[in-house]
Amino acid sequence: MTASDGRWDVIGIGENSVDSVSILPGYPQPTGPSAKMRIRARHILCGGQMATAMCACASLGLRAKYVGVTGTDDNGRRIRAELQGRNVDISDLVIRDVENRFAVILVDENTGDRMVLWDRDDQLRLRESELPVEALGRTKVVHVDDVDDEVAIRAARLARDAGALVTSDIDRLTPRTAELASSVTHAIFAQHVPAHLTGISDIEGALRRLRKTHDNVLVVTMGEQGASALDGDRFYYEPAFQVHAVDTTGAGDVFRGGFIYALVNGQPMGEALRTANAAAAVSCTRLGALNGVPTLAEVRELMTANVLR
Repeated sequence: MTASDGRWDVIGIGENSVDSVSILPGYPQPTGPSAKMRIRARHILCGGQMATAMCACASLGLRAKYVGVTGTDDNGRRIRAELQGRNVDISDLVIRDVENRFAVILVDENTGDRMVLWDRDDQLRLRESELPVEALGRTKVVHVDDVDDEVAIRAARLARDAGALVTSDIDRLTPRTAELASSVTHAIFAQHVPAHLTGISDIEGALRRLRKTHDNVLVVTMGEQGASALDGDRFYYEPAFQVHAVDTTGAGDVFRGGFIYALVNGQPMGEALRTANAAAAVSCTRLGALNGVPTLAEVRELMTANVLR
């Protein structure tokens, strides 16, 4: 499918990355015996929050398009090939003559917890003039992250005006975080963000405070605790699925892919959170962000094996 062939299910606008993943026997500490440790294994894996979310959408059966900027180096070529190989359209992807974004990820082999160290050339910013405006009018969902918040806000508003649902990946605080959150139809926050925006540590309390200034659906990813949402005045909570975590890298991005799948298929909020939780849980059982992307069959299998009583 090309941009002129009809409607997309989802267009993702944002970040990609190539990750150097090191598996460690424990979690690094600045002092003591864990200050030095031998690396168990090393891998070069593709990821980045938007690239991972779009690959998750494609793996779940959606027609997915990725819009972002890659470099001309080996990592840039690697991420483009990976996206194409996973049936994600990159016809509106931008290539610049710089080094691609990369990250060094340290993973504790015992818990799957990770630490991410990254760098990105400023020339990898997507420009407003590079947004595929026509395609934004022919999609069901547009998903934006907060890496380049100005272009994300513009894309969100264009998409909403065209009648699309708009979801977000908000995991940091910037001067425009609140504006971005209010520009989308479904604001999806990392767990720490609502508390910092409102000063309220309780998730439900923080979302209800945000409701006073945000009239859209508010969703929070909570890692091993699951996910919550405030839809209108109704608060939802869905616990996480219990799995053996190998690597949690990309789990939040896969959650968003699962949530987008649920939106496209008209699932009610409680079911949508459960679907997204299942997708994220499956991703944690494998190493790497894109390598962890589940199939729809895997998501359904986990949900069936954990039928609510």
